[in-house]
Amino acid sequence: MKYYKVLGKGKTSCNGGTGKWNLPKDKKPGKWMPKIDNITPCYQGYHLCRKEDLIYWLNEEIYEAEGKGKFVRHDNNKDVFPEARLLRKIEGWNEKTARLFAADCAEHVLHIFEKTYPSDDRPRKAIQVSKDFANGKIRAAARDAARDAARDAAGAAAEAAAWSAAWSAARDAVWSVAGAAAVARDAARGAERQWQTDKLMEYLNL
Repeated sequence: MKYYKVLGKGKTSCNGGTGKWNLPKDKKPGKWMPKIDNITPCYQGYHLCRKEDLIYWLNEEIYEAEGKGKFVRHDNNKDVFPEARLLRKIEGWNEKTARLFAADCAEHVLHIFEKTYPSDDRPRKAIQVSKDFANGKIRAAARDAARDAARDAAGAAAEAAAWSAAWSAARDAVWSVAGAAAVARDAARGAERQWQTDKLMEYLNL
C-alpha cells in the first residue's frame, strides 16, 4: 500500500506535530526517522496517509512515504507507525493546483447554494476568479476584490492561502452534501469524499 505524508512550511509536521522530517535528496529517499516505541495516535508516532486520507490533511507539500513496523489505524483517516521515511516529493501539488482543487471542490456543490439562492451569483464569480488567478489570467487585486464580494457566501473558494483553501473547500463541500435526510447523509458524504479523492489524484498525477 502506498502512503503519503503532508508537511507544512519549513518541511515540518503541520497537523499537531512539531518534528522536522529528513527529506529525499538526489532522487534518493530521506533517512529513516528515529524509531518511536509505544506509538499513540495523535501523540507519538509517525502519522501517514493513505490516498483516501489526503483530503483531511492537505497543506503545503505532499510526499510519498513509507512506514515500518506494526501500525495503528486511527479515526479511519491515518496510520501511525513506529518508523517512517519520505520517498519522494509529489511535484503535482503546488500553489496553483491547490487553488484549482479548492475551486473544484466549491464548484462541485455550488448547485446546492444556487438552488436556494438562484439570483446570487457571487460564489460562482468567486470560483471563476480563483481559477483565473491560479492560471495567471488576472492579478491579485482582482482576485481579492472577488473574494471580498463573496466572503459571506463562499469565502473558501478564494482564500489567500491556497493549501488552507483546499482543505477548507474539501471539508465544507463534504458537509454541504451531508445536509440531506439522515438516511442519505452518510452515503452523500462518502460519495463527496470519493469525488474529492479522485479529483485530487488527477492533480497529483497519481
